Amino acid sequence: MHKLLKVLTRPLLAALAAMALAAPVAMTTAALADQTVTAPTLGQGSGGTYMDYMKTVYNRAGYPEIIMLPLTAFDSDYNLQPMGAKSWKQSADGLTWTFTLQDNLQWSDGTPLTAEDYVFALQRAAKEGYDFNWYWSFAGGIKGWSDVTDHGADVSTLGLKAVDDKTIQVTTDAPKSYFPGVASLWYPVPKHVVDKIGDDYALNVNTLVASGPFMVKEWEKTTNTMTLVKNPNYHGPWPAQIDKLVLDTQIAAPEVGFPAFMAGEADYTALNAGQVPVVTQRFPDAIRRNAVFAVYYLAFDTDKAPFNNVDVRKAFQAAINRDELTSTVLKDVAVPAKSILAPSYPGYQQKIADEAKFDPKLAQDEMAKAGYPGGKGFPPIEIWYREQGGYNAAIAAPMLQYLQAQFKQILGIDMQIKSMPTKDWTQALKDRSNNLFLAPYEYDYLDPSNFYDLFKTGGRHHYSFPEYDKLVNAGDAESDWNKRLDDYAKAEQVIIDNAALVPLVHPVTIAAVSDKLKGAGVEPNSKGFTPLDRLSLFLFTHITKQD
Repeated sequence: MHKLLKVLTRPLLAALAAMALAAPVAMTTAALADQTVTAPTLGQGSGGTYMDYMKTVYNRAGYPEIIMLPLTAFDSDYNLQPMGAKSWKQSADGLTWTFTLQDNLQWSDGTPLTAEDYVFALQRAAKEGYDFNWYWSFAGGIKGWSDVTDHGADVSTLGLKAVDDKTIQVTTDAPKSYFPGVASLWYPVPKHVVDKIGDDYALNVNTLVASGPFMVKEWEKTTNTMTLVKNPNYHGPWPAQIDKLVLDTQIAAPEVGFPAFMAGEADYTALNAGQVPVVTQRFPDAIRRNAVFAVYYLAFDTDKAPFNNVDVRKAFQAAINRDELTSTVLKDVAVPAKSILAPSYPGYQQKIADEAKFDPKLAQDEMAKAGYPGGKGFPPIEIWYREQGGYNAAIAAPMLQYLQAQFKQILGIDMQIKSMPTKDWTQALKDRSNNLFLAPYEYDYLDPSNFYDLFKTGGRHHYSFPEYDKLVNAGDAESDWNKRLDDYAKAEQVIIDNAALVPLVHPVTIAAVSDKLKGAGVEPNSKGFTPLDRLSLFLFTHITKQD
């Protein structure tokens, strides 16, 4: 028996030894296999021309923002991080920002990337009619910008200077404490290439040099589907962890992306309202939610009856059950807006949101105080909203029908609803053709000032609250973040006390993510949201894929 066991054991031990020797080889082979991620180009269709964010924003092809290196960038918690710039400082008078670049930055062709490439990018933009010029005037406030864009002044008069290869100096018209955040959309342009072949460098793979963690390897022009790979000459923060990234424009729509996701042909997909329950039931761990940095709000004409009466406005303010609205009618497409700013947006303050309460009794008391007890004698009103596609299509009409019923039940009033094309709605808002609008607004840059500046005197609406203006201007200029938040909180309190507008909901988008994707790029942030396409540079540099 003992001999037989030995005879049987020898082949077994030999086989085990062979397996043990082979295992590291197999593991090494697996480890060396390319990590390829296939992703939809959410928010970007198959159109677009230049792969250059500083040439065109609204007609760009693919995601140039992940092959170009911004001076700064936001992480998934929307904290500002150094990227092309390793540091920055503001002058004592608040008008000048100095950025110092990272060491050893290079273009993908090996040419050093310098401060001149960043300065050239904005000079070219100002001179050539960039479709994002308003951003650098409104948000950036760069000195001399409108003189160049509107009046033909020479670009040398701009408040931009490459002090040396690693130092950029920016002068603004007024103190801009948030300028480093604005610089998250400031990308370099390869002057050494543009000087030789012009802007068309960004139309072809062979001439498209990259400054960011990825570079374009293949570009299917008929669909703008692209294959990106690691940039071997990238030495900045957030290097690529995956080997290959396929950006497929054909799976951007949930109706196409979701089947591709289910077939294993896409690593994540946007979901429409009908798909969300299916994925939630079958793959609950795949669900990712993101708060769109937008707000829907009731906009009153505070000079016209009946909304020239603050008590009427306060009645509307207290009569809205946002929690019920977003858990029923708008389930999976919106979250309650109890502040102008959305949760996780920089500067969002819970203490402001806590003030928004649904109080039917208070609403009825305010109506009675205004002279309309139980809605008696209240004039006919109609709310106008604009027709939109995308995530907006599932929000406006159902929400207004809900509010229509709620105002009837609680306030005793009748509200009619009118939809109109965006162009007509915008003109009507400007001309004050009606006294009540459903107004949406989505952020243009990541700073509280983007929203709060909207409601200043001379802004989107015709009302004026001098104390609000004073507080917002102070917040815009203040360099201390906590002091800024205090100014903005006091400013929003002015809006609340006057019921100048009533925030309703913040849209959300929902996606499904493969369990093969790992890393901070696909994990919920501290507020429970996963930005995905909203922060494409962070997303694609903070994921790995496990097959």
